[in-house]
Amino acid sequence: MLYEGVLQKMQTELGNPIQYYMIFKNDFLNVNQVINKEITIHFIKHQCLNCGQDKPIYRQGFCKNCFFEIPSAGDWIMRPELSTAHLNKEDRDLAYEKKVQLQPHIVYLANSSSVKVGVTRKTQVPTRWIDQGAHEAIEIVEVPNRYLAGITEVALKDYVSDKTNWRKMLKNDITDESLEEWKNKLKQYIPEEALPYFIKNNKETNIEFPVHKYPTKVKSLNLDKTPNYTGTLAGIKGQYLIFDDDTVFNIRSNEGYYVSINVS
Repeated sequence: MLYEGVLQKMQTELGNPIQYYMIFKNDFLNVNQVINKEITIHFIKHQCLNCGQDKPIYRQGFCKNCFFEIPSAGDWIMRPELSTAHLNKEDRDLAYEKKVQLQPHIVYLANSSSVKVGVTRKTQVPTRWIDQGAHEAIEIVEVPNRYLAGITEVALKDYVSDKTNWRKMLKNDITDESLEEWKNKLKQYIPEEALPYFIKNNKETNIEFPVHKYPTKVKSLNLDKTPNYTGTLAGIKGQYLIFDDDTVFNIRSNEGYYVSINVS
């Protein structure tokens, strides 16, 4: 089976285990169905997710020009506390920023390599947790805009990490934690403006990934250095394909790469 197209974040479906789909222009692949099969990935060209041109990808699937111009790549994406739509202040495109920023957002705790705090739009639960490779997660507050979520995350990351150790996550080097206990312990540090939105009496969500074999020593596949790679797929976790030779391939960080994928 041959698939060809530009890489974009895999779509996911909550299940036991999570179901993963690679979506191309004229086709899609349920990646779970090709675990234990040999896969060849061949890098053909770049294709910016915004302008579609064959330019080197700078970040988030965009070429450098698009990254610094389009509203969906503003600084507030990675740093929600910089959101200003609630003040009617434009960064790059106020209509777009209002649409994204002025909707319910969740601040959550997730355990992917250790307990971390994060922010996502309510519509992205549980997708965001799956994409991070978290095996458990819990919501802390549900606020009406991105700014309030951002300042809450900033306050809490003094006490808990806001990063995932992706190598530990991929090795499944994890310990179970009581996220309910963590949530209640961190409540005292939530900013006053966000405290009325604290979520009481909720339970953590547990997530199971389709992995038959975890890597022991992680080797990351870089398509710019290795444009052709063949390996047997051993599993999927987060947005990573895991191969049985300990190679891992991060689909998210290769968005905008146009490839062919051959399944034998």
